Amino acid sequence: MSRRLQGIPVFAARDDAVPARTYNLWRRARMRRALPLRLRLPGLKEMGLILDPDAWIVVDGNRSDVPVLAWVHFQDRHRDALHTPVPCTLHYYHFMASGLRGEVLALMEKELERQLRRRRVPIGDL
Repeated sequence: MSRRLQGIPVFAARDDAVPARTYNLWRRARMRRALPLRLRLPGLKEMGLILDPDAWIVVDGNRSDVPVLAWVHFQDRHRDALHTPVPCTLHYYHFMASGLRGEVLALMEKELERQLRRRRVPIGDL
């Protein structure tokens, strides 16, 4: 797990699955960009998303980047289909974090698409 999360108590942990398209965009970005990669989350005040090699971490920029929500433990070993969701664990570090999940994933996908398109990498290529 990311060193950024070590020693920080988890409020709750739940099984989750991230959409295949979002996961595949992250894999492509990880091959083409240096990690960790920080993405802005427009509309979510001072929240940011830090993409580490093994975790996606929503942080509160007003509070020294304290984690709010994190996707960890991606179960992508022996993945044989690029169109299926990827199981993972979702860690909540704040009691109000559950309302962020869907919006963060949508913003992440949009921003990664924008960055990859800007670098002239066709979205359909894997």
